[in-house]
Amino acid sequence: MGSGMSRGPRRGFGLEASRGMLPLLALQVLMEYGRAGASRPPVTAALLAANVLIYLRPGALHEILPSIARASFNPQLVVEYGDWTRFFLSPFYHLSESHLFYNMTSLLWKGVQLETSMGSAEFASMVAALLGLSQGITLLLAKGLILFGDYTAYYDQFAVGFSGVLFAMKVVLNAWSDDFVYLHGMVIPAKYAAWAELILIQVFIPGTSFLGHLGGILAGLVYLWLKRTFNGPDPFTLLITSITKVVTWPVKFAQKLLRSASSQGRITGPGRVGRHASARETGRGLWRCSTCTYDNSIATDICEMCSTEREDSSFSHRQNHQAGGSGELSVDEIRRRRLQRFDR
Repeated sequence: MGSGMSRGPRRGFGLEASRGMLPLLALQVLMEYGRAGASRPPVTAALLAANVLIYLRPGALHEILPSIARASFNPQLVVEYGDWTRFFLSPFYHLSESHLFYNMTSLLWKGVQLETSMGSAEFASMVAALLGLSQGITLLLAKGLILFGDYTAYYDQFAVGFSGVLFAMKVVLNAWSDDFVYLHGMVIPAKYAAWAELILIQVFIPGTSFLGHLGGILAGLVYLWLKRTFNGPDPFTLLITSITKVVTWPVKFAQKLLRSASSQGRITGPGRVGRHASARETGRGLWRCSTCTYDNSIATDICEMCSTEREDSSFSHRQNHQAGGSGELSVDEIRRRRLQRFDR
């Protein structure tokens, strides 16, 4: 469960002493991506890495990235001063190690499931759409609530964190689920889990951004409505898919060549040893020995590799006719033919 977007920018961002939660997060990622048969979705991994790097700000990133005070989401600054940096960057900033840990473990669990089922291109498109929708809806809610109460209650609130997007992802993940989930001792339908979590977080962690989480839930509902209304892939998904095909084409071409080479049998002398014979080889007039799988010319009736007799019907019929119906060559005849083969 994401810890939520918190109010007010604080000092010490990225500089607090580690509480051991980041190594624990790294262990969870390794267990998920390192286990045998894991799908290893790349977009989820990239999102995890981006959030962690922005929090740690190693090396030159510390100078390049804006501070948390300059990136915190504030509706008033965005609407009245056009500070769109806060709109797009604030989801990737976190106040503390625990804030980052809970959001990233939630992203790991939801992202792996969604990306595996949707595909990386569509998942990346969905995350971009949910980020824009959740931030935009939160902005509209904050602006609209000015008409109903305190001017500064929500409109002048600072918030950071990825949990708005995570609430939207939870809505998408559980939209068609008939399962039940346990939430603080309560058993509720999975499709309503996001709403229950919204209320419980406000009760137990009152400093979190209610509008940020509510905006995420509404963003998930809007996204599902758009998907049902407009069938087919969206333009952003098509763009990502096209770029991916262009970038990965050389790798796939090399893999195809390697597979083609490895599927060919081992060539020895005039024939071929292997399990499968192609139609072209059969058409040239070859027969395959049932003992050693060597491909021999139809000009000979005994395998040139192991001297096993040819087993097709025409050969058996011919041998029956030559040997008086016995169907077998004498030892002297086999020795004579073998000597003739090596004398050629």
